[in-house]
Amino acid sequence: MTARWTIPAFSGYGIELEYIIVDAETLDVRPAAGELLKAFAGGNDASDVERGALGWSNELTSHVIEVKNIAPTTAMKMLASDFQHEVQAANRMLRPMGARLMPTGMHPWMDPRSETVLWKRQYAEIYETYDRIFDCRRHGWSNIQSMHINLPFADSAQFARLHAAIRLLLPLLPALAASSPVVDGRDSGVLDYRVEAYRGSATLAPAVAGKVIPETVVDRREYQELILDPMYREIESYDPSGVLRHEWLNSRGAIARFDRNAIEVRLVDTQEHPAADVAIAAATGEAARSLYSETWSTLWQQQAVPTDTLVDAMLACVRSAEQAVIDDAQFLDVLGIRPRRSRASEIWDHLLGGVDDNNAWWRSHIAFILERGTLARRILSAINGEFSRARLRQVYSRLCSCLEAGATFE
Repeated sequence: MTARWTIPAFSGYGIELEYIIVDAETLDVRPAAGELLKAFAGGNDASDVERGALGWSNELTSHVIEVKNIAPTTAMKMLASDFQHEVQAANRMLRPMGARLMPTGMHPWMDPRSETVLWKRQYAEIYETYDRIFDCRRHGWSNIQSMHINLPFADSAQFARLHAAIRLLLPLLPALAASSPVVDGRDSGVLDYRVEAYRGSATLAPAVAGKVIPETVVDRREYQELILDPMYREIESYDPSGVLRHEWLNSRGAIARFDRNAIEVRLVDTQEHPAADVAIAAATGEAARSLYSETWSTLWQQQAVPTDTLVDAMLACVRSAEQAVIDDAQFLDVLGIRPRRSRASEIWDHLLGGVDDNNAWWRSHIAFILERGTLARRILSAINGEFSRARLRQVYSRLCSCLEAGATFE
């Protein structure tokens, strides 16, 4: 979703999926995004290529590529199929180059300091400015891959309700989506290291990311005053020409995109195949819809939950994913949960309990995650304590094959 759409909340989804381009044999990162886009564009240099309902584009680094639906859609099962078709098309294009796509939220052994190649074509000034200010040759910048979920709003009232709902769900997303337990060839100690690295990516200008969980806001004016203006003031001395003075500079876990009337959710690691990604997006949307509709609590009660409370819950889920224990009474109350201690998996079961199973094609994917563990936990189980390069290559080669085949990693 790059154009401006004015449609009611929950009347469409915009999904963006990021993948790593790696060498087909070694699985080392390959800065081949430009070559892939050129192949998609029929031999012409390109930064964006439309292919039917989907589009491919570059990212900050030349080893990461993004695919997204161009217009909002509610046909999520079909969208998952379309994404799978495009992943396979990309792999066909990459095969003669000796490369392939790799899923998950981080490359497990990439050295950002020596292997980062910034995108040098269209928008290069933006990426160079980011690098000059924040030093992008490190985890949290050049080694992160995620799914972005764009949820629309039509007016100020819808924005306030949607923002409140998403803000409460953000801490719980790693409990479904953690897929980045390995960094620098070793166990990172947390199941969602991508989010952990993301938290520290903008320390030079703390207002840019805040506490990752966004502050409570009641309308666009307050969002401008509490979030955007402080960020712009803080970055001004580093970026006097205003290259980064745009709302996308905001690096919170969910950001308002007033340029396209949507809230963009950023705390979801990329999964092993598109159907799992889209299932998580659909589950997120349904849980947000229940909160938006004030099923368990009023808008005022939702907005009253302190940011620090949500940060604590997020850190628990970053560490332990679906097994994280949440014990803050106020947070649990607004989610409609009466026990004073609940595992994150139990919270997701509750949040999705009222969804019509006849339409919930994605429920089997979510049930598998909650029963068998997040992809991060399954990756660690497959590694089984052996963090040799050969073992990591074996496990992540299986993940690449799952991506190609649209298969679940077990």
